[in-house]
Amino acid sequence: MGALRLIVGLGNPGPQYAQTRHNVGADWVRELAHSQGISLALDARFKGEIGRGIIHDVDLRLLIPTTYMNNSGEAVGTLARFFKIEPQAILIVHDEVAFAPGIAKLKNGGGDNGHNGLKSIRASLGNQDTFNRLRIGVGHPGQRSRVNAYLTQQTPTQEERGLIQAAGLTSPEILADIVAGRWQSAMTAFHAPEPDATTKQPDESAGPDSHLGES
Repeated sequence: MGALRLIVGLGNPGPQYAQTRHNVGADWVRELAHSQGISLALDARFKGEIGRGIIHDVDLRLLIPTTYMNNSGEAVGTLARFFKIEPQAILIVHDEVAFAPGIAKLKNGGGDNGHNGLKSIRASLGNQDTFNRLRIGVGHPGQRSRVNAYLTQQTPTQEERGLIQAAGLTSPEILADIVAGRWQSAMTAFHAPEPDATTKQPDESAGPDSHLGES
């Protein structure tokens, strides 16, 4: 598998969603851009904030869609088609309610697990699900009916935010493996702390969650 060409951070636009759990993907990409000296600028053609730079010798574009989460594919699909970027060369960074804060995992392809942002992106890429994901755990409120508000209206506690940020951190060596597409090496080395025993877990009887509404 070849090197990445595009990293996308998912979230909702607007100050009312800033720092919410649903925006951890956008926050991750914004921090990556800052750490690598890459400027992000609004580009109406691609419905998002766009940046480009060299990260560990790999020429990469960064994208934070300015659509709502469930329309993320409008930005991703448009940019991918314009620059002829294959799904396998895309990394999507997003929140994951199935993981407690402090857990983050890389994944190659697969289903959307009820995440409307991923669902939109898959549709925009011709129903191909071979794009890569960095899934950052944000925890679960315990009841399916509370998931939407939990993700889009509530900010993590200071402790949870620290765990979320720590889980998403990557060393230069791991980041180099990720952008180069050395997935086995990256997955082996990627480390996140174990969740605290008191962290709320999903109600298994509730079934899979749909990351709803403007999410």
